[in-house]
Amino acid sequence: MSPISVALEYLVTETSALTGRIGRYIDASTMGVLDRSGVLSLNRPGLASPNGSCRLFRAADGWMAANFARDEDRDLAPAWLSCDSGPDLWGDIAVHAAFHTRATLIERASLLGLPVASVGEITSSSFEPALLNYGMGTSRRGPLSVVDLSALWAGPLCAAVLAAAGAAVTRIESSRRPDPTRLSSPDFFHRLNGLKQCVSLDLGDFEGQERLRETISVADVLVTSARPRAFVGLGLDPEWVFATNPGLVWVAITGYGWTGDGAARVAFGDDAAAAGGLVRWTKRGAPRFLGDALADPITGLVAAAGAIRGLIDGGGVIVDVSLARSAAAAASLCRIPPAP
Repeated sequence: MSPISVALEYLVTETSALTGRIGRYIDASTMGVLDRSGVLSLNRPGLASPNGSCRLFRAADGWMAANFARDEDRDLAPAWLSCDSGPDLWGDIAVHAAFHTRATLIERASLLGLPVASVGEITSSSFEPALLNYGMGTSRRGPLSVVDLSALWAGPLCAAVLAAAGAAVTRIESSRRPDPTRLSSPDFFHRLNGLKQCVSLDLGDFEGQERLRETISVADVLVTSARPRAFVGLGLDPEWVFATNPGLVWVAITGYGWTGDGAARVAFGDDAAAAGGLVRWTKRGAPRFLGDALADPITGLVAAAGAIRGLIDGGGVIVDVSLARSAAAAASLCRIPPAP
């Protein structure tokens, strides 16, 4: 049994009830999108995440997690640690992080765009995301239209639930930066996106950006998984978006929230789970990962439920869904046994 099964069961039940209000009742636990076992080569969780890209380590004042799945992140590690680069990235982190506080390492990581977290820094007892009001809201007519501009796991899972419920989902990918999941786990990519119409656009080109804005202007729901500043260059300033489409429900999935200091921080499923305290602790007070990128499936279900609630209320909102906050809510609900 999954250590977060209680949280997943709660969210699956909630999402199923809500999907019936916009279309078909969906049992997300039968969709094969809540875990990646069987589609990725995964190790047992410990100080390293099952996929091996994220590690737990000690800073001067406590435990942290860093996720270096991308080559460009590894290249920035020396600047983050203020040290010379060596062949052993995790060895360098183990040695040099001990000379810095968690706050210093998080601040530097935020400036460099690195996914770094302090274990248990975020707490929450509620899965319900914040709603940021931008539009007046309108009554929806006709079939539900969704634009999925997200990548990896949580955002595509949210849109997959809406597609299974009967929504017409258009998945838009950048031709310059396609979703990494296409290559790393194509079978899982198909589970998440098989019911969607996939469109590739050059989002670095004016014509591609114009087509994207036109598509969003007539959508009921927009699902994204990037930081707020990423949308400025696409001409997707929230004020313009909601002036053009006042009834839109924009599901904005980020690491630490759409507003505030955390809006600039990058996060993925494993480091966000650690940030939310979704870890096991040994008797000696050391954390261990619980499973594979657990913040992602939890957040995907939270986002789907938030999208539907936004629609029921008439739209005109950004549904502010945080990976770390969703993980923290799961940690507060689950009874996590200690690590051996």
